[in-house]
Amino acid sequence: MKVLVIHGPNLDRLGARDPDHYGSQTLDEVNAHIEKVAGELGMTVEIHQSAIEGEIVQLLQAAEGAAGAVVNPAAYSHTSRAIAEAIASVPYPVVEVHLSNIHAREPWRRRSVTAESSVGIIAGFKSESYALALRAIKELVEGA
Repeated sequence: MKVLVIHGPNLDRLGARDPDHYGSQTLDEVNAHIEKVAGELGMTVEIHQSAIEGEIVQLLQAAEGAAGAVVNPAAYSHTSRAIAEAIASVPYPVVEVHLSNIHAREPWRRRSVTAESSVGIIAGFKSESYALALRAIKELVEGA
């Protein structure tokens, strides 16, 4: 089972950016954790990071053969109708993730327009948010 993983803007700064909210792991370390968990679940992952809204839309739309996607739209979650519409248009389930608990932060972070199109949202568990999302995709697709 192939799963698309997309990291949005500023996630390439993990490890250096506000570790209280985002953890101390670098993006490479987060990706290694994702790959480890995916392997344990019998999945393969295709991982991308982009700060470009249109590129994230294209990645979602071009994910041929994907069983599902795990997307951390980062700041785009609060503003991007384009990403929300792309999520709504794909034939596979999309789980939105956030490293921090967006509901316990500033008021403007508490609303996610992209979550409205996702099958669910997992937030606040640092890199484990991705592992939980992978397990959710497996459950949704296989009923395991």
